[in-house]
Amino acid sequence: MTTALSILPHMQRGLLLTLLIIALAPLMGCSVNPATGERSFTAFMSPEDEREVGAEQHPRLVQQFGGTYDNTQLNAYVDRVGQSLAAETEVPGESYRFVVLDAEMINAFALPGGYVHVTRGLLALAENEAEMASVLGHEIGHITARHAAQRYSQSMAANIGVGLLGVLGAAAGLPTGTADLAGLGAQAYLQSYSREQEMEADELGIRYMTRAGYDPAAMASFFRKLDAFTELQAALVGAPGSGEQMTIMASHPRTSDRVAQAKQLAAAAALRDGRVDRDRYLAAIDGMLYGDSPAEGVRRGQTFVHPGLGFAFEVPPGFVMLNSPRQVVARGPGGTLIIFDGAGLQEARSAVSMTRYVAEAGGGRIRFGNVQPMTVNGMEAATGSTTVTTRGGPMDVRLVAIREAADKIYRFVFLTPPNRTGQLREALQETIYSFRRLSADEAAAIRPLRIDIVTVRTGDTQESLGRRMATSLPLETFQVLNGLSPTDRLTPGRKVKLVTD
Repeated sequence: MTTALSILPHMQRGLLLTLLIIALAPLMGCSVNPATGERSFTAFMSPEDEREVGAEQHPRLVQQFGGTYDNTQLNAYVDRVGQSLAAETEVPGESYRFVVLDAEMINAFALPGGYVHVTRGLLALAENEAEMASVLGHEIGHITARHAAQRYSQSMAANIGVGLLGVLGAAAGLPTGTADLAGLGAQAYLQSYSREQEMEADELGIRYMTRAGYDPAAMASFFRKLDAFTELQAALVGAPGSGEQMTIMASHPRTSDRVAQAKQLAAAAALRDGRVDRDRYLAAIDGMLYGDSPAEGVRRGQTFVHPGLGFAFEVPPGFVMLNSPRQVVARGPGGTLIIFDGAGLQEARSAVSMTRYVAEAGGGRIRFGNVQPMTVNGMEAATGSTTVTTRGGPMDVRLVAIREAADKIYRFVFLTPPNRTGQLREALQETIYSFRRLSADEAAAIRPLRIDIVTVRTGDTQESLGRRMATSLPLETFQVLNGLSPTDRLTPGRKVKLVTD
């Protein structure tokens, strides 16, 4: 009998054989994971590969997120807690490193090979050692379950399969977009940990913290605080009720789902008298930086001040600033944006004049018209404007470039809906002319915000302590950082977090 394989051209038989190998790869590369007890596909990344990748990527990640937080005692404390959890895993002999990142955002990361990173912003939100342990345990769970190896191996198999699909599709006369579509699907699916992997890491995290003697209910309580914080952030940017879209877990399972699972797992653990170690934790974070690092500039209400680079500017009332190592973004009414950043060193040095710089700033993709020279507080500057089409509709764009020094150019980009450009013109112009150099004394006087642990005294209320907070929405921030509802009463002798300068 003649088989279908025998009548295929030689090239297609080879491709089909390769395709069969790829199809069998998940079976050939599966192994039983000691942490999960399940078979997982990790054929394209060995444990040795994981250690090599982690060692290579760790310094890059640290640099990307502002470096390591400069507090030896706090780093040692976090590492000590993390090592106690790592000792309770199914592979206790593996090497782990726990690092505090100098970043205000609330996040944590795990790299293959035992690298766990937690931001000081997350430490500021956590209420006790048990809540911090729940986060560290979750990240350890990603490592012991080898989720990175699974993602990489699945990606490799998908990419090989996509490549073969393209060749076979062309041979079969299929449209050339088929392979691209399959590639896009694989890329989107593998872009982050899956819902199942996140839930699995939660389960492992509770297992490890319970074995280490911590109260497993702390994972659910931290998720609730995270939920409250993201709702607070949504209110700060004028989008109340949108916290679920703003959370660091936006690409992960909903916080409510994770709280429900954490509660179930904590109940199943049936650990009585699990410790939380609140006082020890609060003592460890007392005096820790809160919010912006001075190395990246400091926000104070509507003012942004950078003591290291020696400048300051103000954004209009109603705008909320977000600070990052690369730029400052201020969000305003009706989708208005102000983006502030600096030109690269070579770019600044090679700029002949500010008018020419603005005229050529679009790089051929965007052409700014009506380019005019200007002076901002004694500094050479220029401005130009154009209109661009975005997914949300047309936006007016104005670029302002200011030469602060021979090798320093700072830029404002204003994006406004056309129906608001006229209304906001004066306010945005004030922002431009608010840009100024700082004196040495002004720069030296700038103090960053810090966590201040205080003891509640008789007569103290949420309102009276909230007034001591040096933050926007001070009462609400006080409540979120301390896990309080508006109706909770403060007990004398209780320790609470304040944010002061």
